[in-house]
Amino acid sequence: MRYEIDPYNRLVFSKTGKKRGLPKFRQVLDGRFKVNKKNNLSYHIKTPLLDTDKIPHQIKLKGEWSLTDDHNLRLTLDKSGRETFGDQVILRGKILDVNANSLLFAIKTKTKRNERSTYILDLGGSWKADRNNRLSFHIKKEKSRHNILTFNGIWEINKTHQIVYKYEKAELIRKKKQVRTLIFKGYWDIKDKFRVSYVLDKNTNSVFNFETSAGIFKKNYIKYRLGIRLTDRVKPIRQTVTLFGKWKMKRNTGLIFEIRYKDKKAHAIIFGAEARLTGKDTISFKLKNDIENKDIGVVLKLSHKISKGDGEAFLRFLRSKQESVIYAGMAGKW
Repeated sequence: MRYEIDPYNRLVFSKTGKKRGLPKFRQVLDGRFKVNKKNNLSYHIKTPLLDTDKIPHQIKLKGEWSLTDDHNLRLTLDKSGRETFGDQVILRGKILDVNANSLLFAIKTKTKRNERSTYILDLGGSWKADRNNRLSFHIKKEKSRHNILTFNGIWEINKTHQIVYKYEKAELIRKKKQVRTLIFKGYWDIKDKFRVSYVLDKNTNSVFNFETSAGIFKKNYIKYRLGIRLTDRVKPIRQTVTLFGKWKMKRNTGLIFEIRYKDKKAHAIIFGAEARLTGKDTISFKLKNDIENKDIGVVLKLSHKISKGDGEAFLRFLRSKQESVIYAGMAGKW
């Protein structure tokens, strides 16, 4: 008795002859794949076969999830499943959407009456960047274990500062390739000298932490350069992350860099800073992160024109101290 998956993501049952092991018959089992809260896969049969009682209504499959080069879902089976399924099960479909803590995978199928339909597998987990700065999805399994889907392609930044991942996908039957686009909704943050982060959900640590060179900080943008190393390339692909925004001073907060995202929604990267007056009507800021007061290795010089709103009070306070260093941030007040 053996199972396999046909091009329409249906389970096919085959029975071999006892003497020679030759195929005796093959029959499609109408049904759908499902995943439970622990992201385990099972196949639920709608119409059981009448001529055998050996096939259950639900077949459970245990193994390790991964992503194929064509961005299909692959389940590499545990030893118990390999006897009847082989080494792996590949579900052919497309990634429909990505959320802060989930991945939606659309599967096309059809019945014996040739009625076609699409259904969704909802996998839960968290998003991370691997050591090669590739995007990856960590599928949550039992006992704090995770299976990792690695997106072995280039990601980019769109005009509204969102991360965009594009890949070519062959259609199930026509084999015609289409470009698929995934957009990750989040916001940028900076906490370390050689790392820039894109946060999808701070409460569940679903965040891309990208390893970079030192950042370039100017009056209206922040720029980082990094490399994305793919498995089929010897040298990493160079990528630039440029964040456009405005510097502002906020009382009891510190120095912030305000970025406009989609639908003109603003989100600020918060810094602590050691500040002093310099020549030519500028203020010199030695930037620190806002949590640990840790130096991030950046000295930023800004014009007095930053001193609008709360910035005016900060500039007066700075002048009253006769150019001594003043700390501005959550840990200190001015």
